[in-house]
Amino acid sequence: MFVADLFKSRRRLEAENLFLRHQLNIALRRTPPRPRLHGSDRAILVWMTRIWPSLLDISRVVKPETILRWHRSGFKTYWRWKSRNRAGRPKVGRELRDLIRRMDRENPLWGAPRIHGELLMLGFEVAQSTVSKYMVRGRRPPSQSWKTFLQNHAEAIAAVDMCVVPTLTFECLRTCFLAPADGHGYPRPTG
Repeated sequence: MFVADLFKSRRRLEAENLFLRHQLNIALRRTPPRPRLHGSDRAILVWMTRIWPSLLDISRVVKPETILRWHRSGFKTYWRWKSRNRAGRPKVGRELRDLIRRMDRENPLWGAPRIHGELLMLGFEVAQSTVSKYMVRGRRPPSQSWKTFLQNHAEAIAAVDMCVVPTLTFECLRTCFLAPADGHGYPRPTG
């Protein structure tokens, strides 16, 4: 064991020495047979084994598994605290929402910026994005289908087809066929 210590780095030996001294301080306290650890003791042990994981092997006051359990517990506690429910945007009261919708209905030409300005003049602290969120959304007429579009604009639409036709002398003849899309002026198949 002593020969192996000769090949350890100075920082590693200092860390090990500090770790062992801290454990000795814990053990020398006048306490019952089972040493009572403070939160700072746990934090120091976890912190040092996090930086130098090999120190877990020389832990004598507590088992290495206990130090790892403290580390996991601290990690879990930290992230629970970090992801706690914080207050986001302040809640908008029902009266203010109703007022926004009423102003929007009664003044259809006003947009969110104008309603926002009026609310500020009335003493309501609210963002313009919140005003637009609670405005009444006007229903747009449903858009027309392709079938309706083609029926409405059939006289202005033409069908174009381009193809290559080989001749008897094996030359290529390029042709373009243009026809109105409504089909008027051409004989229709009957059947």
